[in-house]
Amino acid sequence: MSATATEARDAAPTPASAAPRPVRKRLVPYWLLLPGILWLLVFFVAPLVYQASTSVQTGSLEEGFRVTWHVQTYWDALTEYAPHFLRSVLYAATATVLCLLLGYPLAYLIAFRAGRWRNLLMVLVIAPFFTSFLIRTLAWKTILADGGPVVGALNSLHLLDVTSWLGITEGQRVLATPLAVVCGLTYNFLPFMILPLYTSLERVDGRLHEAARDLYARPVTVFRKVTFPLSMPGVVAGTLLTFIPAAGDYINAELLGATDQKMIGNVIQSQFLRVLDYPTAAALSFLLMAAILAMVTVYIRKAGTEDLV
Repeated sequence: MSATATEARDAAPTPASAAPRPVRKRLVPYWLLLPGILWLLVFFVAPLVYQASTSVQTGSLEEGFRVTWHVQTYWDALTEYAPHFLRSVLYAATATVLCLLLGYPLAYLIAFRAGRWRNLLMVLVIAPFFTSFLIRTLAWKTILADGGPVVGALNSLHLLDVTSWLGITEGQRVLATPLAVVCGLTYNFLPFMILPLYTSLERVDGRLHEAARDLYARPVTVFRKVTFPLSMPGVVAGTLLTFIPAAGDYINAELLGATDQKMIGNVIQSQFLRVLDYPTAAALSFLLMAAILAMVTVYIRKAGTEDLV
C-alpha cells in the first residue's frame, strides 16, 4: 500500500504554480527596462566615453586633436584651477545651507499648518519653474542694483559695513560680489530643497506628535526627537538636489559676480566655447564630477540613510 501511494503521488500532476514560467514571461521585465537602458547608453554613457577620450587628447583646433593618453592634462587643470574648484564648493555649500534654513520652515508650514492653503502654497513654490532660469537670474541684477531698495535698506541698517568687513561684499554695493552669487544660487535652487522636505514631512504620522505631547515633551523636544529625525530622508535628498547643480552652475557667477567670483562651471564653459581647449575642458568636467561624487558618497554615509525620497 505504501508503494502504491508513493507511485500515485509521483504520478499526480504538478501544480500550475510550480511549473516553470515560459521564457517569454521571464524576459518581460528586461524588455521593460530596455528603453531606459538605451536612453542611458545613447545620452549618458556614449557622451561620457567621448569626453573621456577627449580629455587625453593633444593637438589644436587647426591641426586637429588625437588621442595620445596625455593624462598630465588632469594634473595641470587641477593645479591651475584649484581656486575655482574651492570657490564652487564653498558657494554651493553656503547656498545649500541657506536653502535648508529657509526651506525647512516653509515645508513644515505647508505640511502641518497650511490646511486649505496647502495647494496654493505648493503652486507658489513651483511657480518660478515657469520662468526661464536666465530671466530669473537677470531679475536679481535689478533687485541688487546699487540704487535699488535692497542696497538702500542694507545701507540704512549699516549691514553692508559688516558684510564688507567679512569680505562678502565690496564697499556699498552688492552686485559683483560673493553675496550676490550666493543669493542667486539660493533663490534659483530653493524649490529643489522645499519639495523633498515637504514630501518627507508629509509622511510623518501626526499621532507621533500627539504621543510626544502626551508624554509632556516640549515643542522643541518634539521637533528634535520626532520630526527632524523622520524628515532626514528629505533633508538628504534636498541637500543633494541643491548642492550638485549649484556646484556646476555658471550662470549666477557670470551674471551676478565679478571676474574673481568665477566658478569652475565658468572655466569649463570658457574652455569649451572661447579658448577651444577641449582636452582641458573635458578634464575639468571629469574632475568636477569625481569631486562631487566623492563628496556625495561621504555625505550619504555620514547621514546614515539610504531612503532619499
